[in-house]
Amino acid sequence: MRKVSFAEFGGPDVLQLVDAEEPHAGPGRIRIAVRAAGVNPVDWRVREGQVLGAHPVELPSGVGLDAAGVVDEVGEGVTGVEVGDRVFGEGADTYADFAVLGAWARMPEGLTFEEAAGYPSVVETALRVMREVGVRPGQTLLVSGASGGVGSAVLQIARERGVTVIGTAGAANQEYLRDLGAVATTYGEGWVERVRRHGEVHAALDLAGSGVIRELVELTGSPERVVSIADLGAPEFDVRFSGVAGSVPAALAEAVDLISRGKLHIPVEKSYSLAEAASAHIDSQAGHTRGRRVLVI
Repeated sequence: MRKVSFAEFGGPDVLQLVDAEEPHAGPGRIRIAVRAAGVNPVDWRVREGQVLGAHPVELPSGVGLDAAGVVDEVGEGVTGVEVGDRVFGEGADTYADFAVLGAWARMPEGLTFEEAAGYPSVVETALRVMREVGVRPGQTLLVSGASGGVGSAVLQIARERGVTVIGTAGAANQEYLRDLGAVATTYGEGWVERVRRHGEVHAALDLAGSGVIRELVELTGSPERVVSIADLGAPEFDVRFSGVAGSVPAALAEAVDLISRGKLHIPVEKSYSLAEAASAHIDSQAGHTRGRRVLVI
């Protein structure tokens, strides 16, 4: 089968499309014929060799956590899913023709594989950081870098929970943020004062890693009210860096519920082939994403 792999840490050029042995579903796992794989910032951070608090990477390594596809193997002890089911979920080495998933759910009606591949890690991360930052209904949450996948999920989940969101993004994405229910403002010079004009900020999320931790602490009044998923230097300001996933099955169940009720939709900004994985990483790392990027297999 085809698989994207890297034998050394480095830039996008270390990614290679190789022939590899097919993985198989062990106990408690399923294997899918991958139809689409989500492209997440964690993918290129792992490729660069960044230490994110998860398990160590053994080289050569595959790439990718999220995927959607058709079940073609069911491991021992697995119930409630059959060969031929259309599922989306999280596993390992999902930039490939076949991948093993450790957490999955049936795809909601009307969702394409391309769309479904963009949800698993994004929704899990959004739910996790909102829980960790402790924002409550009636409060205001500031989201720095709000137009990407996680930001798109946070804005919609927050709206559903009665949380007001102030989102920062580039000028081209202001209307997009407003469409998702956020109070939108641009980053860049003067952004702190622009945020202050909208009133008190009770909690803040750094989703872009653009060097704004100090300002987020200033705006919220406490490092305990700030969580980052993108700035490894956050602990220097006593701010939590959140890099280890919580319950993916629970997040997938909530994603299915929200999508099915029309409360969550994350658009796919751009699709790539497996051979274009390096280009997908370059674009992801450049930021300014509106929604998600995915590989179509």
